[in-house]
Amino acid sequence: MDDKAKILLVDDREENLIALEAILSSLDQDLVRARSGEEALKALLTDEYAVILLDVVMPGMDGFETARDIKRRKKTRDLPIIFLTAVNSDPDYAFRGYAAGAVDFISKPFDPWVLRAKVSVFVELHNKNKQLQEQTSLLREQAALLREQAALLQTRTPETGPDDLGAGSEAEARLDSLEAHVATLVERVPPALRPEFEELDRMVGEVRSALPGTPGPKPNGEESPGGASNGTGADAAAGGEAQSTA
Repeated sequence: MDDKAKILLVDDREENLIALEAILSSLDQDLVRARSGEEALKALLTDEYAVILLDVVMPGMDGFETARDIKRRKKTRDLPIIFLTAVNSDPDYAFRGYAAGAVDFISKPFDPWVLRAKVSVFVELHNKNKQLQEQTSLLREQAALLREQAALLQTRTPETGPDDLGAGSEAEARLDSLEAHVATLVERVPPALRPEFEELDRMVGEVRSALPGTPGPKPNGEESPGGASNGTGADAAAGGEAQSTA
């Protein structure tokens, strides 16, 4: 599987695109060209990008208009945009650029070290967010499987055999492992992924309450991972945030 991040380079001048590619090639990521704002918007429909380097002055759809359209789309509204401007550009460009959703400006001609450093930061953030999303998806799948297993355990009859009786301890062990994963990750979850973990937290709580013999707090007052006796790490983090703002 290709783990390289995609970086969208938007400039109407061939020499500028060549310069960008030469500077960023050492990052070993996928560099995608767009010669206009319209072409950039089309590229964003089919692929996911870590960052966009967007020229301000282009014929037709300029950088500001392109940025506003990118930010209006739900899929790309959080995509970081770095504007590329001439060194003697209008001072008002900075205000208009940030208003359109830019995270930074870089002046032409580019300082190779500065350009690579700034782009690499967004590539790293993109990769970390992608890893968290994959971990979240895996944890949600585990929670769904545990919920199914808990539902089966609830239907046990007095004639249940030894093999079935062992399923309860196995399910609880897997649930403990899942709660530990949630507690470990919840502190590093970005705001965009918070709803995912809140949903996962609810699912884990349902499984815990459904397991026979575990309707409430863990035995002997043992706390769940994350410091909460009746919830997962996501509940604990929410409580800590509330106290800090009190």
